[in-house]
Amino acid sequence: MKFTQRGRGIVRMVAVVLSLALPLAIVVSSADARVGGGLSSGSRGGRTFSAPPSTSTAPSTAQPFNRTITQPGSPGLGTPGGGFFNRPGLLGGLAAGFLGAGLLGMLFGGGLFGGIGGFSSIIGLLLQVALIVLLVRLAMSWWQRRHETAAAFAGGPSGLPSQSSFRTATGFGLGSGSAPLEILPADYETFERLLGDIQAAWSDEDVERLHSLATPEMVSYFARDLAQNKARNVINKVSATKLLQGDLAEAWREGDTDYATVAMRYSLIDTYLDRTTGRVVEGNGQPEEVTEVWTFARPRGANWELSAIQQT
Repeated sequence: MKFTQRGRGIVRMVAVVLSLALPLAIVVSSADARVGGGLSSGSRGGRTFSAPPSTSTAPSTAQPFNRTITQPGSPGLGTPGGGFFNRPGLLGGLAAGFLGAGLLGMLFGGGLFGGIGGFSSIIGLLLQVALIVLLVRLAMSWWQRRHETAAAFAGGPSGLPSQSSFRTATGFGLGSGSAPLEILPADYETFERLLGDIQAAWSDEDVERLHSLATPEMVSYFARDLAQNKARNVINKVSATKLLQGDLAEAWREGDTDYATVAMRYSLIDTYLDRTTGRVVEGNGQPEEVTEVWTFARPRGANWELSAIQQT
């Protein structure tokens, strides 16, 4: 009797799990369309793990990356440190040294001037405390200035209003006045062209063409997704891609590489076809709208390439 009740409980639990998993499977299946598979993939240099600023096109926060080769803690302007005494450099070393000396002095009955006497030990300890306080204040002031400079370079909230103007009701805006890297109208035209060219190359399963439009990391994800489609005996056809609205989230330079993150709302017709018969197996042939945040990278002297796609 006990086994029967336990068995019924297990069956009931499995039924609940399946009832929850089935809708999820359907959602994942429908999200696996268009280039990128509806996932957040790629890298944004030193800002990979920092959410790009919201824009009028994408007011919600971009989702963190599901797929990226960038490791957490990679150096960059937006990467926070591990605390004051964990920071490398002269100030961190001095502070840690003085603090260690003071603690050891207290533990062993002395201080900086241990051996001179009790009164001298107290004076030494007070001097150590004063030096530590001074160093901390200097370091905090330096770190605050560095943080403000990083925020200004990020094009994010830094006391400057973010101003974007749209050329027309459709297409990209002319960028944010607080971005340190100037993005020209020709750059926006390139971003819009890349949006259509990448979707077209994806539909044609032209991996060689994708290599000229995206970074090797992004192409590796595209190739993996295309291989999964082939294993399912389907082909994802994307057509009628049209940019509806776009604006600049941030633009910056790291070493010899320029980065530009833009929010894009665009329409497309997204269908799955049976690879053998050409029959439509998913999609109704009607345009649908998508809002994503794309990051483009441009090594010095080279062209813009897609380096990341984030969902909103």
